[in-house]
Amino acid sequence: MRRIVTVLQAWDVTPLVLSDTKPDYVPLIRAMDGQVIEVARGRGHLNPLDLGPLVQHLREIPDPRQRHAALEEMRGRRLTILSGLIGLVLDRKLEAHETALLSETMRVLDPDLENAPVIGDVGRLIESRHDRLRAIALDRGDDGHYDKRVSGLLDACMALGPNGPFGDLFSAPTSEHLQPGFPAVFDISGLDDGDKTMGAAVQTVCWGLGSAMVSAEKHLATGTGQDQRHYLLIMDEMWRMLRASEQMVYFLDSLTRLNRTLGIGQIMCTHTMGDLKLSSDHLTEIAWGFVERSAMVFLGGLAEREMGNLEEVFMLSQDEKSMITDWSAEGGINPDTNRAASPPGLGEVHSQDRQEAGNPVPVSNDHHRGAGQRHEPGVDQDERSESGDVSDGGILAKPADYVVCSSAVHHRRCR
Repeated sequence: MRRIVTVLQAWDVTPLVLSDTKPDYVPLIRAMDGQVIEVARGRGHLNPLDLGPLVQHLREIPDPRQRHAALEEMRGRRLTILSGLIGLVLDRKLEAHETALLSETMRVLDPDLENAPVIGDVGRLIESRHDRLRAIALDRGDDGHYDKRVSGLLDACMALGPNGPFGDLFSAPTSEHLQPGFPAVFDISGLDDGDKTMGAAVQTVCWGLGSAMVSAEKHLATGTGQDQRHYLLIMDEMWRMLRASEQMVYFLDSLTRLNRTLGIGQIMCTHTMGDLKLSSDHLTEIAWGFVERSAMVFLGGLAEREMGNLEEVFMLSQDEKSMITDWSAEGGINPDTNRAASPPGLGEVHSQDRQEAGNPVPVSNDHHRGAGQRHEPGVDQDERSESGDVSDGGILAKPADYVVCSSAVHHRRCR
């Protein structure tokens, strides 16, 4: 993956790594003189309602229809982030009236997208029984009925506030905004791996804010006749978000559809198609849609049960399927050294295009040293890097890594 980022940056495609959990990308982004934003408890703040200073410049778009469309999209993106966070906290899909209440709340608090409120402002306005909110809640003039209709939203606002489980991470003004035109990474490696809800919440905000910044810049460039920059959004460890709450599939679906309509390049990464098989057929169908709408998929070793809908979407041949499943085998013991041997899939990735036959792509360390110098499977593991990555910042090549690329990232369209 890092090799993709490096090559595309050389082609004037700016990488934005929207959540780095290891961190894998921080050294690379620093080497590009990019921006590293640390996000963890006690390390800065992320206001999910603040899409960045670039949004205010959208009022400079001279054409009223283009200006209106750009601002309305920003309102929609802000609502998507807020609804996703609240759905995560409540672990359920929001009711129609709850989404409508959040939308109207934001219009009351910040009608012109000029002064971003914070989560506490949202809770206080809802609790105040504002007349415009009462009309949305259909409370029939009954305070008790109104309170019942908004109780879930108030619970979520409390949880997202400074006294909730996330501390003050989401309840204060953003401490550092993304800088347009610069490579950037949200370094979330300081988060506790065991706190799945916190990790998913941070991913939700980072993915949403990064997408919004790129979208705002595209609107501004189109509306004012400026040259457009090209971005690549890296959305890594998607499984963490779905593991925290399956309801996050609605957030991901909404976000990726918005990005796709604007031609924003995005790569979504997870371990296996099993990560996208959720508790109900309906949710699974939504998650598998991420793959169906992708023009290209890169596959490491996958067990047969981890294939999911890949055979349906990409029509994998039996030879391709056998090759990918063979890569998922564990490495044995080298009898000469009595050490664990590297698995057969280490350094191997299969690229699959929707319109073309797939191709195996070797990406091992030794492949990049020159032709004829590759080690075959069976070489001791300590002869390769521990992570399975190319040591000079190359594409991730661990078995069972699965990468989905949207059509905007197709290799022919990035040249």
